[in-house]
Amino acid sequence: MPTPRSQQISISDTPYYHCVSRCVRRAFLCGNDEITGKCFEHRRAWVEQRLLQLTQIFAIDVCAYAVMHNHTHLVLFVDQEQALAWSTEEVIKRWHLLYSGTLFTQQFSRGESVSAPIIEQVEATAAIYRQRLQDISWFMRALNEVVK
Repeated sequence: MPTPRSQQISISDTPYYHCVSRCVRRAFLCGNDEITGKCFEHRRAWVEQRLLQLTQIFAIDVCAYAVMHNHTHLVLFVDQEQALAWSTEEVIKRWHLLYSGTLFTQQFSRGESVSAPIIEQVEATAAIYRQRLQDISWFMRALNEVVK
């Protein structure tokens, strides 16, 4: 049984990680499926574009990658210092590039006046987003969920 990623990663030991993401049930990510005759080569550009987009949002850099016919290999660098240096506004702005956030974070990002309890809630939510924006599992999720 595989070990959960949360138990395999220790940023204090090393910020570099090799991640592999595989397709299941003989599915093709890229290339030609000889059995069905379908070509999935267009997905290679999708994956590359998505990687470029995600490195602009997350505090994770891609050191190397390979997009194979049924899996990807990524060597990732988690830049924890970068994430910790972001302001609450920056964290929320980055999160909203991928996800809609909460009603409070949306109000905050639009610059609407919000009460002190809402500001506290926004700060707590931003702390969660900050953690996710330096999390390899969230990075891989954001990469893989858009492949069609």
